[in-house]
Amino acid sequence: MVSPFLTQSFKQRMVAPESALAGRPVRPYSVPSTHAVLGTPLEGPWPEGTEMIGLALGCFWGAERALWRLDGVVTTAAGYQGGYTPNPTYEEVCTSLTGHTEVVLVAYDPQVLPTSQLLQTFWELHDPTQGYRQGNDIGTQYRSAIYWTTDEQRDAALATREAYAKALGDAGFGAITTDVRPVSEAGEFYYAEDYHQQYLYKVPNGYCPVHSTGVACPTPGQG
Repeated sequence: MVSPFLTQSFKQRMVAPESALAGRPVRPYSVPSTHAVLGTPLEGPWPEGTEMIGLALGCFWGAERALWRLDGVVTTAAGYQGGYTPNPTYEEVCTSLTGHTEVVLVAYDPQVLPTSQLLQTFWELHDPTQGYRQGNDIGTQYRSAIYWTTDEQRDAALATREAYAKALGDAGFGAITTDVRPVSEAGEFYYAEDYHQQYLYKVPNGYCPVHSTGVACPTPGQG
């Protein structure tokens, strides 16, 4: 029997591509067509001008609820991204053998919700210095990440990261470990199973681990 210590240690190591689970060519479960709260299409199409970004900040249940409440958000969805296994299941992601992190796909209107404002909220909702964990949630699936789809999102991600790194350092926190990459490198977003979508709307008293540092993210370029 493997000890809990060894299990946690294993789950905090990124799997090599050649050692990742094989996965499958198609999604092995169904996904709802509409958002349970917003009533918008979960997989599109969305209004012209809508942008998509993948945000990972620990367990996607609490993260998704916080993000769907923002004005300007068209839809949100829980899923898996940044790994190697095609069409993984939740159970597979939990083994740390797929390389994925739990991501909230955010489709939003940047004219209503500027990307920098969305990302300031992202930073403030979790502790981006913890590596492969958030609080008691341990494993590569809980790492912090921003997977951007436009140059403007890239610039906002880098600018807000720099601003928040200084604020966190001044407050005594360590270096930011957030994985910041374009979707072209992070890979496809795989929608999670039906029961994960808008989980805390369906289960209002469910587990909701959002691990804020309590440190505000300043506007880039300002103290």
